[in-house]
Amino acid sequence: MHPDYPLETARLRLRPFTRGDVDAVFDYRRREDVARYLFDVPLSREECALAVQQRIGQVALEADDDKIILGVELADEGTLIGEVSLILRNLDARQGEIGWIFHPDYQGHGYATEAAVALLDLAFKDGEIHRVMARCDARNSASAKLMERLGMRREAHFREHALFKGEWDEEFVYAILETEWPEKRLIFLAR
Repeated sequence: MHPDYPLETARLRLRPFTRGDVDAVFDYRRREDVARYLFDVPLSREECALAVQQRIGQVALEADDDKIILGVELADEGTLIGEVSLILRNLDARQGEIGWIFHPDYQGHGYATEAAVALLDLAFKDGEIHRVMARCDARNSASAKLMERLGMRREAHFREHALFKGEWDEEFVYAILETEWPEKRLIFLAR
């Protein structure tokens, strides 16, 4: 899958990262409240520069574990407010995974939901992915609620399955099938 960028929604532009995004990414990735549920700790500016450099090339899916990671910006302002990812977990089984990280100042406005809908559209329409999953720390209620708003079903609740930042974590796994998305998308848009 080699999408045409940017992906446009009513309020957002999902686009490949550029070198000029380092300060905007650092603005949210340096925060403890953002890193709390991520595998990373808060990142330094240098670490953000490396992460952005890596993301610049992550714009297509061809083989297992390839990633599309896009910056999410407000279409009318051009302000980068977060990022979304689509990972090809298994090409033969057509399995994908989505994820998101947003600046806390822009949470609660439906931006993550809007961006995730665009990513699911990409996965199911253009990517011909059969099943898309997402996961979150069980304490991350905002992320779990987002998955439920998208019509994803909780398929697993792993208890104390891994050491995460020095303590046993719990993880929710949600998923949705390609055949379920058109109806779920219509229900979501009708709200």
